[in-house]
Amino acid sequence: MLDAILSQTVNGLVLGFLFILISIGLSIVFGLLGIVNVAHGAFFALGAYFALTLQRQFGWPAVVLAPIGVGLVGIVVERLLVRRLYGKDPLMTLVLTFALSLFIEALIRTLWGAGAQPMTPPAALGGFIEYGPILTTTYRIAVLGITVALLVALWAFLAYTPYGRILRAGSRDPQMVGMLGINLPLVLSGAFGVGCMLAGAAGVLAAPLWSVTPGMSAQAIMPAFVIVTIGGLGSYGGAVVAGLLVGLVTAMTTQFYPQAAGVAMYLLMAAVLLVRPRGLFGEHWEHF
Repeated sequence: MLDAILSQTVNGLVLGFLFILISIGLSIVFGLLGIVNVAHGAFFALGAYFALTLQRQFGWPAVVLAPIGVGLVGIVVERLLVRRLYGKDPLMTLVLTFALSLFIEALIRTLWGAGAQPMTPPAALGGFIEYGPILTTTYRIAVLGITVALLVALWAFLAYTPYGRILRAGSRDPQMVGMLGINLPLVLSGAFGVGCMLAGAAGVLAAPLWSVTPGMSAQAIMPAFVIVTIGGLGSYGGAVVAGLLVGLVTAMTTQFYPQAAGVAMYLLMAAVLLVRPRGLFGEHWEHF
């Protein structure tokens, strides 16, 4: 029993940090732009398919370009579609991004086919690691390290760089930022692109762990919304804590009570909202 708990704790941490990487991008877009991006899971799937194509054509080192490509797609989408909805009825944003998610999924089916496609991890990360009772794959540990590094770098970027400060100021008082001579539309395009790039990065890391399918967007968007709801809309720290909770709860339920694995995170969300209706840290970016 103890061995199984320790092993599943490691798997839960890997899953949790992967969920965090997905949900942080969603939280950034909402916290800074006020946009609920239902198409966020589609950008996750797009990252996985970009990585699959680059890996087959040029090898694993080329997959680092996949999140950048997803981020550029996000910037184009923001400029052509999302920008028109700032300050409008939130229902319009939900309808637009939902339609966008359906369009991206249909595009993926057209370009890559509807079937599942396997993606193997790099040869250097294809083995196993055994530490006492804990047995896991080398690739899972690599995913854990990479996601932690990305999250720390993102936090430092938002907290300590001039661009990060402009992003947070723009989310609080966009008119004042514009009066200071800063090109706020360009800043917001960059913020949306960063959010999509994080979703793409999560898709790249998840591709060898999950089957690469057009429907994998649904596997990402639902946990992302649950995590953002539990952590508190727009909260960086809340997304981190909630992601770890969801990952651990999902891993443990899968091991010990698999019948409830599909609903465990929703039960966790319901329990948290009963106590904290705004989520664990229901504030905006200036509080991280």
